[in-house]
Amino acid sequence: MAVAGCPLCESDGGELVWRDERARIILVETERFPGFCRVVWNAHVAEQTDLPAADQAWLMRLVAQVERTVRDTMNPDKVNLAAFGNMVPHLHWHIIPRYRWDSHFPEAIWTAPQREPDGRRLAGLRERLPALRAALAGLRAD
Repeated sequence: MAVAGCPLCESDGGELVWRDERARIILVETERFPGFCRVVWNAHVAEQTDLPAADQAWLMRLVAQVERTVRDTMNPDKVNLAAFGNMVPHLHWHIIPRYRWDSHFPEAIWTAPQREPDGRRLAGLRERLPALRAALAGLRAD
């Protein structure tokens, strides 16, 4: 069910790289955090526990697959997982590769920057995005 005014009901929410009947994977194109993905539940629900137990487990397996793919492709120092829904109350997970040198590390990406972005390193990460797109597109949800 789609809800009028919900940005994740009205659009994919970014660059669609994978989709099935239950969920989709979006590559969030940001200059500061290449490889940032979202796993979005297709139907409009606000909370993980709004889903039946089998769907909750399936979604978490998909989030773990995306995390593994991001780790293998982007080689981050850390991966942040987050599901807030405060601004967009439509169930979605953020999978964010983090690096000790990134502009916000060790703080969350939504906080004030800790340092200037490292353009050279960010450019190197952006070169990995075609491989990440291909790997995510090839995921098989069980």
